[in-house]
Amino acid sequence: MSAATTSDSSTSAIAQLSVSARLVAGKGEAKRLRRSGQVPAVAYGKTLAATPIAVAPKEVINILKSEHGKNTVIRVQVAGSERLVMIRDYSYHPVRRDLEHVDFVEVKLDEEIDVDIPLFTTGKAEGVVKGGILRQVYRTLPVRCRPDRIPLKIEVDVTSLELNGHISTQQLQLAEGVSVRLPAEQTLVSVVAPEKDRSAEEAAAAAPGAAGAAPAAAAGGKAAPAAKDAKAAAPAKDAKKK
Repeated sequence: MSAATTSDSSTSAIAQLSVSARLVAGKGEAKRLRRSGQVPAVAYGKTLAATPIAVAPKEVINILKSEHGKNTVIRVQVAGSERLVMIRDYSYHPVRRDLEHVDFVEVKLDEEIDVDIPLFTTGKAEGVVKGGILRQVYRTLPVRCRPDRIPLKIEVDVTSLELNGHISTQQLQLAEGVSVRLPAEQTLVSVVAPEKDRSAEEAAAAAPGAAGAAPAAAAGGKAAPAAKDAKAAAPAKDAKKK
């Protein structure tokens, strides 16, 4: 059976991000911030009311380009106290592609969160060697775990996967405290026959009279004499009545 394992999901270093309070809202303030080298942002959470802040775009982009990317846990000073947050959303200018706004959500190290983790395959499937095609249904997996257990990626070894075989969620071997939010039977990766082979099989199965054609012909060969006998029997019956 093919197995999947997460990469190292041990406690990762917490990133630091400098933020400043933003007391005035509106487009005018946003433009002023961008001219000064910052962008508007907001931080919120279960125990944190939506708080307007400003951040340096370069620092945010460096976090997004880091190993964990958007799943990085970040330490910030917000609303007079130190808190842990993660990037929930961000937007770029449609033309210049400059970072324009960032949303941060508060997280707790002892509370599970939902994140998306990249799924990669390793090895060459037996079914592919025999002419099949590897089909990866999911490129990322919806995962639930604590912030300090977020894996960088999930890898699945497909080497022993045969033609028409598949790997489902229940076959994943995940680190403790990490779960995938998909049905146990959900197919993640499979090896299928080439399109032309499948088309030929489907066409053959869908052909009119394809199923049971030979038995029908044989039965028809025997049915003819029976029909003849039945036809001859009818006048005899009528004759008896007379």
